Parts: sequence; structure tokens; C-alpha cells
Amino acid sequence: MVRYLTEENSAAAVIDRINDAECSPRFRRIMEGLIMHLHAFIREVALTQEEWEVAIDVLTRTGQKCSAERQEFILMSDTLGVSMLVDAINNRRPEGATENTVLGPFHVAGAPELPMGANISLDGVGESCLFRGRVLDIDGRPVAGAKIDVWSDNANGFYDVQQPGIQPKWNNRGIFTTGADGAYHFRGIKPTSYPVPVDGPAGEMLTAMGRHPYRPSHTHVIVTARGFQKLVTHIFVGDDPYIESDAVFGVKPSLIAPFARTDGGDTAWVCPFDFVLAPQD
Repeated sequence: MVRYLTEENSAAAVIDRINDAECSPRFRRIMEGLIMHLHAFIREVALTQEEWEVAIDVLTRTGQKCSAERQEFILMSDTLGVSMLVDAINNRRPEGATENTVLGPFHVAGAPELPMGANISLDGVGESCLFRGRVLDIDGRPVAGAKIDVWSDNANGFYDVQQPGIQPKWNNRGIFTTGADGAYHFRGIKPTSYPVPVDGPAGEMLTAMGRHPYRPSHTHVIVTARGFQKLVTHIFVGDDPYIESDAVFGVKPSLIAPFARTDGGDTAWVCPFDFVLAPQD
């Protein structure tokens, strides 16, 4: 056992204190890796005392910024690419299946279940868009009874939960269920790009790194069906100026959908996009 910590043996000294009799193997593996990489990082950058104090202050203020409506630690994770890395590791899909991406902080459970074709834009603000497509398995067969939970920001770049009393509750949200043909369609708005919150430590970090805080235009979708893996994904607008520099690294080329202007239709835009589900096993 390493009895005393030195600059050279610091990681080993801490790891030696882990009590295997009181610690699960998985937790030991995680903590051992964390300690080794954390100590190696501190040595690599030769962290100063003042920089360590700044780090402690940032972590403290990040926790203080968290509330029931906001999770600053997740925002930190998102903007450092950690959320997308964890998502990628845990959502490896067979070829042809729709790819996952980050959930984001604005999903709300209990959105209303609506009849197919309903309009989820309750305030009527923004450029109207018809979203349509099918839910399929990886062999191209339609998936009946799939639940499609959708939500997006409004034309000003805000979600309804960010503007209580300004936007109607459940604005740009709804759940639709596919029939035997696996098809879906609903009306909403063409989404707009928006900045992630920058009035906290995550925003300060982005500014210090010279990065912008914007997410490209997207509509969120969760698709669930019996016998299939849960799909958490986005539909992105391809010509958005931030499509290649998403602040949370959530864009995948396969999730960029066509948005076409209509000529005299019920909506200004139409967006066709199929969701291909991977089997549960």
C-alpha cells in the first residue's frame, strides 16, 4: 500500500485507499479510471493553485444554477461533447436504423396524445410545416402502434416551459400513434435556431473558448414501439447556419431532413422523414 501521497504517486495513493470489500467492481473500475485520468490531467497542464480555485468556484456555481427547470451540469456535459459521447456508446445501432442524439433539457412528460394530422402549434406563430413519414423496422416493414412524441421551440427560439404565461401550455408538443401502415403526419412549424442558456458557468466557458452558443434548427422526436429500442432523435434543417457547429454536437448527417416549400398547400413547408427502429435485442 502507498502510505503517503507524492506528486509522482498521487493516483496510486488514492486508488490504494479503495476498499474492495465495501466497493462494487464496477464502481471501482469507474473511480479508478477517473482518478488516473484526473491526476494525469492535472500533471499534464501543471494546474496552478489559482486555477484550481477557479475550478472549484465554477463547480460550486454550476450546482447553484441548477433547479427543477434547469440542469447546468447537463449543459456543461452537452457543450463539452460528453453527453453525445455517452449517447453514442449506449446507442449503437445496426446499419439502416435511425441514429440517436441528445434528449435535451426541454422534454416534458405527459404531453397530450393527439389525433393523426393535428396541429401542435397552439399560438399559430411561425412558418407552418407539415411533418410526414413512416415508422419502419430495419427490413422496411411498417411499425403499427408506434408512439411519436414530438416537441420544438417556437418561432422566437423558446420552448413553452421557458415562457410560462407567454406561450400556451403544450405549445409545439404532442404525441401521435401510428396505424397499421406505420405512417404519421402532423402540422407544426419549421423550427428555428436558438442559443443555449449563457447566463451561467457553461455560458462563461463557451465565451472563454471563443465558441458560439447556438443550436441549429431542429424538431425533437422520441419514438417508442413494443419490441423495438427507444429512439431519441432530432430532425434538423439542413441549410441552418449552425448545422456544422452545433453547440452541443448533436447533429448527425443522417438526421438532416429535407424541408421543401409548398405551393398553395395548407402549410408553407413540408418535411418528409422516416424513422427506422432497431429491434429490442
